[in-house]
Amino acid sequence: MKALVCTQSSRSGRRALDTDTVQVLRAHRQQQLQERLALGEAWVDTGFVFTQPDGNRLHPQHVSDQFLWLACLAGLPPIRLHDLRHGAASLMLAAGVEMKVVQETLGHTSSAFTADTYTSVYPQVATAAAEKTAALLFGKEEQGESGRVVSLRS
Repeated sequence: MKALVCTQSSRSGRRALDTDTVQVLRAHRQQQLQERLALGEAWVDTGFVFTQPDGNRLHPQHVSDQFLWLACLAGLPPIRLHDLRHGAASLMLAAGVEMKVVQETLGHTSSAFTADTYTSVYPQVATAAAEKTAALLFGKEEQGESGRVVSLRS
């Protein structure tokens, strides 16, 4: 399991990022610093992580259009960049991440809003939940995380 690194977010406190993502962002920041040094006083210091080559902010619609174009080139169905939040929330829940953590990761004030708006239940997750519930109700045994059979009666 890779370590998580907390970073500061302007909206809602701290966010956790995996070490690979942090490494990619640090490399990007280094390249951006080189661009900044090369441009000298022409560099516009917006404070944004992703910028135009001169430091100016990216226009949100342009970023969305580029994402849609890349998805098309990759043979994917049309999807909005914002829709990745839905997928991220669903994947976190499928991975067993608690709703409160998903809520805070997305920066929402309510976990109910997060659950209602940004999540869907994968069939495998729903089936596993049904099996666990039946095992609990009927005293069946279930395989634990270690792979060995554990009794739910105790």
